[in-house]
Amino acid sequence: MSADQPLVLGIETSCDETGVGIVRGTELLADAVASSVAEHARFGGVVPEVASRAHLQAMVPTVHRACAEAGVALSDIDAIAVTAGPGLAGALLVGVAAAKAYALALDKPLYAVNHLSAHVAVDLLDNGPLDQACIALLVSGGHSSILRVPRVGGQELTELGATLDDAAGEAFDKVARLLGLGFPGGPLIDRAARDGDRDAIAFPRGMTGARDDPMAFSFSGLKTAVARWVEARERAGEPVPVADVAASFQEAVVDVLSAKAVRAATESGIEHLLLGGGVAANSRLRELTAQRCERAGLRLRVPRPGLCTDNGAMVAALGAQLVAHGATPSRLDIPADSSMPITDVLS
Repeated sequence: MSADQPLVLGIETSCDETGVGIVRGTELLADAVASSVAEHARFGGVVPEVASRAHLQAMVPTVHRACAEAGVALSDIDAIAVTAGPGLAGALLVGVAAAKAYALALDKPLYAVNHLSAHVAVDLLDNGPLDQACIALLVSGGHSSILRVPRVGGQELTELGATLDDAAGEAFDKVARLLGLGFPGGPLIDRAARDGDRDAIAFPRGMTGARDDPMAFSFSGLKTAVARWVEARERAGEPVPVADVAASFQEAVVDVLSAKAVRAATESGIEHLLLGGGVAANSRLRELTAQRCERAGLRLRVPRPGLCTDNGAMVAALGAQLVAHGATPSRLDIPADSSMPITDVLS
């Protein structure tokens, strides 16, 4: 990677991970993460105030760790990128305030970016530039969307479909809690499902009827179906086969996600499908989507699991693309926006 490309520091604090990444072009130099997930586990979910305080404590040490990992000084940084939304308001404020302070102190431009768009842009760090449009399936704790992306890391994208209720990640967390697996639910369900039979229980596939929106998602009915099935077993005094429930539930989620994403790509005449977001780390989603892409003649792009979950590298990756393509920097008085629309790449 050429040294004349911008060196961008990215800060991510939308939820419970303090992430700081350093990227030059599409080369990842550092990806430092301080997670507070253990502090939230006893509550069964993220506590916003706990997350905000953890970000405050971790911010400066994580920035220093990233610089050390990259072998650069803060004075070498060309631009600062930060997640401005969506996310937890208090958590976002910590990151945005820190980014403003670094940008002002270093006299460098600030790029306040969309957390969801960054989940798409991080693919560039593993799979390199993409000079044509792609369909992105973005699945995380709070969002499940199908996007048309003219250029990965660009300022324009179109949402083709989204969840009508619970996102996939939320459903994983709630079912994991129901099964007594703990928090966060995604990796725990994935692990438990490896020992189960994905065909053991015929859980419903939401929004797959003839009259349903072919690009929309709904997982609340599935979550309820799992709860009722488990309750019926418990009332009957029968043991709950946790592995089979986990595998069958997981299959119901990833079946719908992958099928709709592949359909969006084939109907759009687009040959590249990109997976992004924390749920994209799910082993069965990656496997099933790869199988369906191969059958449909599509090219699948998916970053390694460590880059799918929240991290500063994805923010730096998007920031680097915006800098390289001449995007106008954000104002220093830009606010954090907990409900930032998915189509607003740069605030």
